[in-house]
Amino acid sequence: MPLEWIDFKEAVRVYHLGQVAYTCGVPLYLIRGGHNAITGRRSILEISSIVATHGDSHAVLKARAHYVPPLNNQTLFARDAHLCMYCGEQFSSRGLSRDHIKPLSVGGTDTWNNVVTACKRCNNHKAGRSPERAGLELLAVPFMPTHAEYIYLQGKRILADQMEFLLAHFPRHSPLHKRLSKLA
Repeated sequence: MPLEWIDFKEAVRVYHLGQVAYTCGVPLYLIRGGHNAITGRRSILEISSIVATHGDSHAVLKARAHYVPPLNNQTLFARDAHLCMYCGEQFSSRGLSRDHIKPLSVGGTDTWNNVVTACKRCNNHKAGRSPERAGLELLAVPFMPTHAEYIYLQGKRILADQMEFLLAHFPRHSPLHKRLSKLA
């Protein structure tokens, strides 16, 4: 189960603590340590692109069943491919805003399933109304990303083997599959 991005320093720490269950993917770093005073041998640690650690998998699975990724504009815009979900045009982050389908002023919530990416023009036109009352139509149904999808949406540079690993953890019905197959 993919849990999080870690840097090479954190990877060295989990190797040192003996928490690595297995590795896969390509080697990314070759870390050279000091020389052993007795043998004179230098320690060398090869860090792979995917590092699996020991842990209570049942606790992880339970936590994932109820996991709600934090909602922020960066990942929301990535989820919606930087498209306005009303006019369909693509914008940079500066030209986008978070729109609440059911406005907060009438009891809507600030949750993944009630927000979409909207250009500022469409969001201003919609104002505090529902899309129907504003004469707008949603182009896609909003969804809450799973943990693996959220890791992808965070926008880190992802290597091919890491992407393959993440894709294996996306739900079969994920809207992101269609988008990613277009990029391939």
